[in-house]
Amino acid sequence: MKYINSELLRELVNRRIEADVTQGRVGGAIAHVVQNGQILYHRAFGRTDMGTNTPVTDNTVFRLASMTKPITAVAALIAVERGLLCLDDRISKYLPEFADMDIGTLGENGEIEIAGKAKTPITVRHILCHSSGIGCTELGTKLAERMSEDDRATLASAVSYYAKAPLSFEPYSKQAYSPTAAFDVLGRIIELVTGEEYGAFLKKEIFDPCEMKDTTFTPSEDQWSRLITVHGYQDGKAFSHPNSVGFVFANIPTTHALAGAGLISTVEDYSHFAEMLISNGSFRGKKILSKRMIDLMATPQIDDPMKGGRSLWGLSVRVITAENDILPLGSFGWSGAYGTHFWIDRENGIYAIYLKNSNYDGGSGAKTAFHFEQDVYAAISE
Repeated sequence: MKYINSELLRELVNRRIEADVTQGRVGGAIAHVVQNGQILYHRAFGRTDMGTNTPVTDNTVFRLASMTKPITAVAALIAVERGLLCLDDRISKYLPEFADMDIGTLGENGEIEIAGKAKTPITVRHILCHSSGIGCTELGTKLAERMSEDDRATLASAVSYYAKAPLSFEPYSKQAYSPTAAFDVLGRIIELVTGEEYGAFLKKEIFDPCEMKDTTFTPSEDQWSRLITVHGYQDGKAFSHPNSVGFVFANIPTTHALAGAGLISTVEDYSHFAEMLISNGSFRGKKILSKRMIDLMATPQIDDPMKGGRSLWGLSVRVITAENDILPLGSFGWSGAYGTHFWIDRENGIYAIYLKNSNYDGGSGAKTAFHFEQDVYAAISE
């Protein structure tokens, strides 16, 4: 095991994020690092809105975006562990409308064309490792743009829309990231097998036992008041996009429990979720999931390297598979479109979380995410 030098960690992370905030590249952020149950670093930076002096604090609420996906994966694995679901179940077992799917392509004029019929049935596992073909690639972007207000209104209406839409490729022939569509299908399946509304199932099975009081698809008035604005940066100038009450992720209303991107949370809440993952599925004596399921989540599912080739897809998370990565082999985690980022390093007992909301440097390729990883492991010694 390697240990973090907390003084060096503090120096490196402070220097980096202070510079980002001073130069306007980050509006407001929180960084949190834990090793072996001890908080080694925790600090909030910047403002919740570039037009005010309201500081980011531990109570600031952030859009998780795709850091919602690991929570949905845990929900699915809870259903698997209870015998309600199998990873290799065809999704058409629960949603018959997905039994006969077309494969689409974009023509020269950008119009959607049907290339043929899918031969491989889509499974729950395919969704979790981004190999289902649902709502991905440029075709998926085009389909999302064509959704009506009614299509976007609820989880069920969105899934009904995707069932009529073509896939981007033959299921399990390759992997391509599905920003929202595929995980919506999974969220709907969880509703059907549990008999509970998706947000209510998450609250009962994950949020309440993990003491995640500010994690939800539907913010209260108080949570809206604490929600950070989305930070923008253009031509060397920082600005904020005003919050639009009723929308957390893009143009999807909060009436839609967006299973791949719609949750809000705080650093304390998400640290509880990360603590559960690194503690083999238990949170302070309360079992959420078995170690076997956490191991499965962190196991590569498809031999198709993600962009950069240093990691493979586990169940909703990237899993480090290359010796030359910043993170140790077997570490896992994910990011969000607005700049959120976390990972679990079980080898060294580390989990780390970086939260910001920005519309220009987000996702798994965000510079802030990369720099945060760099700084944490630059502070490590044997």
